[in-house]
Amino acid sequence: MADSAFFCTLSHEGVLAVRGVDAGKFLQGQLTCNLNYLSDSQSSLGARCTQKGRMQSSFRILLEGDGVLMAMATELLEPQLVDLKKYAVFSKSRLTDESAAWVRFGLQDAANALTDLGLELPAETDSVVRHDSLIAIRVSPGRAELWAPAEQAPVLQTRLRAALAEADLNAWLLGQIRAGIGQVMPATRELFIPQMLNLQAVGGVSFKKGCYTGQEIVARMQYLGKLKRRLYRLQLDASQLPEPGTELFSPVHGSSIGEVVIAAQAERNIELLAVLQAEAAEEGNVHLGTLEGPVLQLLDLPYELDRDREIQR
Repeated sequence: MADSAFFCTLSHEGVLAVRGVDAGKFLQGQLTCNLNYLSDSQSSLGARCTQKGRMQSSFRILLEGDGVLMAMATELLEPQLVDLKKYAVFSKSRLTDESAAWVRFGLQDAANALTDLGLELPAETDSVVRHDSLIAIRVSPGRAELWAPAEQAPVLQTRLRAALAEADLNAWLLGQIRAGIGQVMPATRELFIPQMLNLQAVGGVSFKKGCYTGQEIVARMQYLGKLKRRLYRLQLDASQLPEPGTELFSPVHGSSIGEVVIAAQAERNIELLAVLQAEAAEEGNVHLGTLEGPVLQLLDLPYELDRDREIQR
């Protein structure tokens, strides 16, 4: 299903809104991405870190009205809202949960369906196009998100059903895994720094924007440190999906070497993203759950890590 045209409802995420004249200025000091790069035609991935550089949330962010919207795992939205409000006290910005105000769909290979809605979406990742209160976002090659005001959901869903097969969320997550885009989930909150999820490789970290919470740790890792743990794509012959945060082990090392990020059912097996110790991953002897657990096989990611290119953003 992940390789054919479909749409599905993105029911696993909520929408956090930050609005007001100081919204951009306030968030520029909070997030890994550069808000100056956002425009009506450009979105971004990003994260919010602790002072120690550990990600509290990851998200897709875009301009909307008098501020920005951030889509993130639903369970992370309320704690992020509460925490951000502490820092927004002296800023002219309003932070609210707008999840109920929006309906969001994931679309795979659906250029014609988008065109029928008046949305000619460019092929470039992170591009945005808008028409009649609809917003389409290119999130990876062949994959797009479609955002609409919630009151338009019934009509919009009917039109999508007339043009595309309707899939479940698993099909969308499988496409995300194959695109190599990790995501912070409740079980992995404050576990990873951005480079462990390869966030800098997919445009979610800016090294030119200046200070933000956790910036010193993130920058030091990029310029001075050797990244010992990073995101890998793997497959597993099993019937039950491993949960985010499930530990992975190496008999060679005799210990835990990483954690599952997200997983989805593929055609014949399970595919997943996991943060692993690079040395252990390259040895290719990775087991799920215990030292004697099921063996995982490494798969390719669709991009290369390139420090020189990444620091230019």
